[in-house]
Amino acid sequence: MVHAHITAWLLAIILFFVAVSLQKSGNEKGAKIVKMILRVFYILIFLTGGMLVTMWSMHLLKAAVGIWVIGGMEMVLAKLSKQEKATGAWTQFVIALVVVLYLGLSLPIGFDFF
Repeated sequence: MVHAHITAWLLAIILFFVAVSLQKSGNEKGAKIVKMILRVFYILIFLTGGMLVTMWSMHLLKAAVGIWVIGGMEMVLAKLSKQEKATGAWTQFVIALVVVLYLGLSLPIGFDFF
């Protein structure tokens, strides 16, 4: 289950950057399709992550930060689609991504990098 979760969030991050690129290039139709696929991956991330969550508080914290990452992705895409400045949304996304990667890689279920 860990591998399915990692694959889902890795593909979601790739799709996120593809959506940002399409949106910035003006390809709204392509960006809309990629965003819908990205939202399917959000569901997969929730499902696989939910299966990994135990009653340990650090796992629950990681799950909450993971939801924050997904919220950050959506905020960046929403700001860009409205052609507004997205500096704050980008900052929030990057901070949340770093925190969730640290928590995920340092907890016992993840890889032993830290």
